[in-house]
This record gives sequence, structure tokens and C-alpha cells, in this order.
Amino acid sequence: MPDVIAYGGDWNPEQWPEETWEQDVALMREAGVNRVSVGVFSWSLLEPAEGGFDFGWFDRVMDLLADNGIAANLATPTASPPPWFGDAYPEALPVDSAGRRLHHGSRQGFCPSSPIYREKALRVTEQVATRYRDHPALALWHVHNEYGCHNARCYCDTSAAAFRAWLRSHYASLEALNDAWGTAFWSQHYGEWAQVLPPRDTPSFANPGQQLDFRRFSSDALVELYIAERDLLRELAPGVPATTNLMAGAHWDMDCWAFAAELDVVSTDHYLIGARAEPHIDLAFAADYARSLNGGRPWLLMEHSTSAVNWQPRNRAKAPGELRRNSLAHLARGADGIMFFQWRASRAGAEKWHSAMLPHAGVDTKVWREVSALGAELAGLAEVAGSRVKADVAILIDHSSVWAQDHPAQPSSELDPVEEAKRWHAALWRAGITCDLAHPEGDLTGYRLVLVPALYLVSDSGAANLEAFVRAGGVTLVGPYSGIVDEHDRVRLGGYPGAWRDLLGVTVEEFFPLDGPIRLASGGSGSVWSEVARATSAKVLDTYATGEPAWTRNAWGDGTAHYLTTRLGDDALAEVIAAVCAEAEVRPPATSPPGVEVVRRSHPDGRSHLFAINHTAEDAVVTTASGESVTVAAGDARVITG
Repeated sequence: MPDVIAYGGDWNPEQWPEETWEQDVALMREAGVNRVSVGVFSWSLLEPAEGGFDFGWFDRVMDLLADNGIAANLATPTASPPPWFGDAYPEALPVDSAGRRLHHGSRQGFCPSSPIYREKALRVTEQVATRYRDHPALALWHVHNEYGCHNARCYCDTSAAAFRAWLRSHYASLEALNDAWGTAFWSQHYGEWAQVLPPRDTPSFANPGQQLDFRRFSSDALVELYIAERDLLRELAPGVPATTNLMAGAHWDMDCWAFAAELDVVSTDHYLIGARAEPHIDLAFAADYARSLNGGRPWLLMEHSTSAVNWQPRNRAKAPGELRRNSLAHLARGADGIMFFQWRASRAGAEKWHSAMLPHAGVDTKVWREVSALGAELAGLAEVAGSRVKADVAILIDHSSVWAQDHPAQPSSELDPVEEAKRWHAALWRAGITCDLAHPEGDLTGYRLVLVPALYLVSDSGAANLEAFVRAGGVTLVGPYSGIVDEHDRVRLGGYPGAWRDLLGVTVEEFFPLDGPIRLASGGSGSVWSEVARATSAKVLDTYATGEPAWTRNAWGDGTAHYLTTRLGDDALAEVIAAVCAEAEVRPPATSPPGVEVVRRSHPDGRSHLFAINHTAEDAVVTTASGESVTVAAGDARVITG
């Protein structure tokens, strides 16, 4: 990415009369916009009839951007097939688990495994790439848009055949599949590959292994679609980077680790959930995840909102200053681009009530004034571009584990692995500590502390990876119901937590889900979950009133491994995380009052940028590591460069 902060949003000029385009670009320059995404939803106008292309209007759009020094994230328009596609090829439309074929009328109306869809998508991609590969406005290929947001899984016969092919490539034989899925139970043993189907609606629970593998297959199908378009773009326009906008931290239907491995730069979308009490902490989780997906390198925020969205039950508008705080929080956590959906608020269509950089009310508005001020501020922060965030803590997260635990036949439906990971992340946020997210099989060297809030499923290599990290001197804290099953969702026998019994020095005999709080000897409390455990080599640090271990610590090689057998309350969890951070010698980059977010980005030459963002209604004093005191006004943010 260039040595500037990319700033702008989705520009959809096709929604407007051409006479507004010049005005749009003039206002973009006034607001400091230097980058826009174009063409995202333009397939029906670029190819209004099958095989009949019309690029004249889009040529004028691209030329207008180039003439005004505004770069383009040029999208392949394949996320939203036009009406003629569904009319001509109804067999390519998605089918839900009940067997209902869905119809054209929104977006992402296609089966990801459909060869017809892939053919038509690659054809329009080829046309776009051939025409604009040398255009001076082109900066980045924006492939598709939000893969799997609405069609993550299709259950049609085409998908069934593709699923069987995927299974045959992953299992040596049908007997190996039967063993992995445990099909001896409920008389599910398969005698022919043709008998294997997607987990369509059935009278009772679907087979857990079948459901897990179908979610893996479905995610891989989306990745394959991206790779097909990306490889064509690389062939036609070598040297132009490509990305697609993930929804890291919010959309769990596709494996972000697998997707990120194929991107030239990670980009993501993030929207605040109004129902969350502290949505800025959820923002931090998503931003840390995006940075981690890009291997710690800077990433691109492709979309967020200037104010309200249009798809929640109550679409809360942002308070004055919130737009800036949200944007700087993403920048603090590694984004080198701050972009919005969209540039001009739509007059019609399903997203007409989604906020934009240029609101319905025009330029004499709070949003426009904040958008323009942010553009000027980001231009002054160009030096931040390219710097990185160094984290000493990692939280392990794996989509396969989330999918496996999502099966309804669990000991408790209240132990939500994603929410638990976010809760542990929030405890770090409140302590002023920035963390990465990491795959269980990823490189853990360089971290002092690895947290495992809720990793129900872990492979043998993932289990060994954590053991090696601790043996080499690292500290880990493992949450309840972790390490329970292998990669096929088969229980690890011999006592829980099967994968890490030796590492943790604990054996669990039985789970006891709770319907109320449980008191601990320390004075804290747990809820939702408890376990009947005994320490085999671990030291017990806290117990239930009945004496069974609630928190243990075990020496392992040169490091230590802590274990919790209950879902601690927020205060008790904060105390435990503070204790393991102290043991691992993990410290925040500055001292700050509650509600003040402090994150450091650094360059290899030693230059650094300390972001201090005050999410409270009171002025706050932040004390840097060098002892300097900095006042951050209520609702304000400061960037201290040194």
C-alpha cells in the first residue's frame, strides 16, 4: 500500500444522473478523499443483456477519477448477478437446507458451486480486467464483495456433487469417512459415495462430522471462487494487487485464515452493533483480527459507517465525534486505509437508510463536517502508514472449532465460543493491552502469553503447538471446554480436556452446566459452566465452595499453563488475566484511566505513534512509558508521535 492513508468509500455513480458526477468528485477533493471503490454492484449495467457489454459510462467514471487524482479499488461486479442470470439459469440460484430455491431480487443470488455462475463471473471479470488493466486510476482489484454474506452454504444437487468431490479429496476412502463421522451411530453408515448428501433438514440432529465438513467445504468453495477471479486478474494485469473485503470478527461462515492466505493485502468491513454496551471494544476485536490475518502487516478498512446502518432492529446514529474515534481506532490497530460505505447516500434501494459520507441532507450536516475534518487529519497522519502494532499476547481462534461447537447437541448452548473470545479480548482492552489473534497451528514465537478462551476442537498439531510454546517459556491460560475433540469432532478419550490434560496437569471427569452463578473461594463467581476436575500435577489457585479446582497452574518445561474450569464473571476474569499478564511480563504501552484506549504503532527505525482515544465523557490523563503526561479531552483522541 502507498505511503498515505487511503481515505474514501464506495462510489456508486450509476445510482445517479451523470450531471452529479462532477459535483461528487469536486466534493471528494474537498473532503480529502484519495481512494474510492467502484463497480461493486454494476454487473447489470456493465452487461445489461447476456454477452452484451456497455462500458462507455464506466469509462467516463474511471477517467474522471484519474483526472482528479483519485485512485480506484476497481471491483469485479460478481457479488450481484443481474436479473437475466437468474432468469436464464434458475438451476444456478441457491437452495436452502429445506430444499427451497431462492430467487433473484437482492444480492449474492447464486450457488457458489455452480459452474454456470463461475463461467459468467469469469467472463465479466475478463472484460473488466482487459479494459482497465492499464488505466491510471487503477490501484487495487476489489474482487467480488463480502463473500458468503448471504449465500455461505447452498444445499442444491450441484453443491451435493461438489461436496462429495471435496470429501473424496480429503478422505482416502469411504470407510475413512465413515470412521471420521462416526456413522455407526444412528445407522448412518454409507455404502456408496452417492448416498452422501449435504446436511439438509432432517427429523433430528444432523451428524456433527457431516455438518462440520459441509461448513469447511462451503468455505473452501468461496475461497476457490476468489482464487479463480484473482488468478485471471493476475494473468491479465500482473503487478496489480488484489483483495476482497472480509468481515473479520463479525461473519463466521467462512474461514478467514484460509481466505487471508490468498489475499495480496487483507481488507475487511466493520459495522458497530448498536445492542452492544461498548461497541468500540467489539471494533477493537475486529481490527486486531484483521491485522492478525495480514500477518501483522497494515491492512485496509474497506467499509465502515459514518453513522447509522440500515439492517439492525434499531439503527443508532453515531454521536458527535464517534465517527472520528471509530476511524482512529482502526488506524491505531494497523489499518492503512479508512473507507466507508458509501460516498453518497442512496435515494432508493434496500440501503437507502444506510449513512454515507455525503448524507441525504447534503453538506450542511454534522456528518459532512466530520468527514471533511477526518480527511484533513488523515492527510496529516501520512507518516503512520506502513508502521506496525507489536503484540505480546495472542488469542487462539479457529473457525472449525466455532463450527463444531455450533452443533445443537452440546452440553450447553450458552457457552458461545465467539462471545467468550471477545470477552477475554475485552478484558485485555480494559487493561490497556493490545493482542493479536492466532490460528492454533500458527507461529506462536514472539508472544509472551497465549490465551485459549474457547477452543473446543483442536488438531493434534494445534495441541502440540501450544505445548511447544509453553515448553519454550511461554505462559498460557486455557478456558473451559477446550481441547475436547479432534479435527473430526470426535471426543478425545481418557478425561477432559483431552488434548491438554498433561500440559494443564488436570483431569476433568464430568461437565456440570449451570443455571445460575457459582461462588468461588476467592470471592469471585462463575456462571454457565463448571467441571468436576482433579489436579494431577497442577497447583490449585482457586476452588468452588465444594473444594473442586476452579483455577489451576501447572509448570511445563520452562513455562506455565493455567486452566479455568468455569466461565468466570467479568471482574474475576479480569483478575486472572491480570495475574497471567504479570507472570508473562506483559505490560500496556501507557497508563490510562478506564475507557481510554491506548495503542502504539511503530516503524522499524524506532519512530512510533501512540494513539490515545478517550471513549468517556470526562477528560483523562495518559502517562506514557517515558513518564510524559498527556491530557485527552472527553470524547477526543490524540496521536503522539515520537
